Amino acid sequence: MRSGFRLILEGQPDIDVVGEARDGEEAVAEARRLRPDVVLMDIRMPRVDGIEATRRIVGEAAPDTRVLVLTMFDLDEYVYGALQAGASGFLLKDVSPEHLIMGIHVVAAGDQLLATAVTRRLIERYTRQPVASSASPDALGRLTPREREVMEHIARGLSNAEIGVALAISEATVKSHVANILAKLGVQDRVQVVVFAYEHGVVEANRGSDAGP
Repeated sequence: MRSGFRLILEGQPDIDVVGEARDGEEAVAEARRLRPDVVLMDIRMPRVDGIEATRRIVGEAAPDTRVLVLTMFDLDEYVYGALQAGASGFLLKDVSPEHLIMGIHVVAAGDQLLATAVTRRLIERYTRQPVASSASPDALGRLTPREREVMEHIARGLSNAEIGVALAISEATVKSHVANILAKLGVQDRVQVVVFAYEHGVVEANRGSDAGP
């Protein structure tokens, strides 16, 4: 699988594959040594799994590196844990070459990769379970009406570009609103915004599932 991904990525003029690792322990060591922009991370690996490897990379080994998790989702019970550990998003292992390349560019640019279909399934699975949230319910009152609209769209898995179209505003304006939402809620990324939105009733799981395939 690594060889297949390497062949796809080495054919891109703006992507360089600088290293490979057989397990999480090697991934942490290589990330510390190479300081890549993006790491494609599996979850189930020997010695150190992808969740712990992600936590170590983002936490201290290479804090500027973005981690993109590759998963079979239906089989992996730890996707949410990987995101909480600091991953910037996830893709299915059968992702098309075009979407793999797109995903790498998205996280390299500093955005979260939360595809609508996978986000919906993540929400359906985990909003029924207790989830620790660092944001205070009082923080919701600090959002402007527009910021709350943006948060609702984030919770349904829309990208910044899609939110801009839905609300008839520029993508730059959406990014500004997203930054304000993160600051006001006191959370680190879009994943935690999604969790907050469902935990506090801003959107409901059955409504969020109407976002599309």
